[in-house]
Amino acid sequence: MNRLDCLIQYLIDEDPQYSEIQIPEDLQGKRDLFRALRNVREPKPVSEEFLRLQDEELQAQLQEKGVVELVDVEDVCRDAPWHVSTGKQLSLWQGDITRLRVDAIVNAANAQMLGCFHPLHRCIDNAIHSAAGVQLREECHRLMLQQGHLEPTGRAKITKAYNLPCKYVIHTVGPIIPDGIPTESQKEQLASCYRNIMACADENGLESIAFCCISTGEFRFPNQLAAEIAVRTVKDYLTVHPDCSVKQVVSNVFKDIDKKIYQRLL
Repeated sequence: MNRLDCLIQYLIDEDPQYSEIQIPEDLQGKRDLFRALRNVREPKPVSEEFLRLQDEELQAQLQEKGVVELVDVEDVCRDAPWHVSTGKQLSLWQGDITRLRVDAIVNAANAQMLGCFHPLHRCIDNAIHSAAGVQLREECHRLMLQQGHLEPTGRAKITKAYNLPCKYVIHTVGPIIPDGIPTESQKEQLASCYRNIMACADENGLESIAFCCISTGEFRFPNQLAAEIAVRTVKDYLTVHPDCSVKQVVSNVFKDIDKKIYQRLL
């Protein structure tokens, strides 16, 4: 039995409701099933052997995707007056945030802070937890037990990154805009996400951080307005805190529309 088969069988054996699942023959089918079973798995201990095999598998998948170094990220505001005066870099990169080798990446979490439980969902919360491994959900679970309540909107929590190429993940819950028209309070909540993330990174001595487009997409915050708040808040924080440890901020985008917006803003 190969590595993926062993990992899938372990997860099937954990829960009787999966006893009828057949392991696919093809590699992608195996990887999808392995990810899906981890997506729906509640946080609980696993064996050391499972962790060893899981980490080997996720590191192999990471090497296939390729790690993106900071030197490969476009510094779109290199000659801008703000950049010259502060010495800070605001960069832009389009692609899978789980490939970036920075000190921390930002996860747009939900209030439960346990990751996405929808199998193979395409949200960033699912992607980050899937690439990091089951240890990330377990650490988030411990933090939430200590806290004793759901995570408020606009805060920030830092965890290890496990199998991601970054060192840490900073989690935040952005405002949800059902009608796509944010109130002034919701605009301030989004700004609070960025301020608290920057403060968290600074407190932990981090030098580079990659932000996702918090609250856009399924949370329905308008892309243009969200980007304006993001850039303004990060610039304001770095201006007010000139000794901040963060030297490079990467705006990570996935969609072409967000890339065009950030190119204009930066």
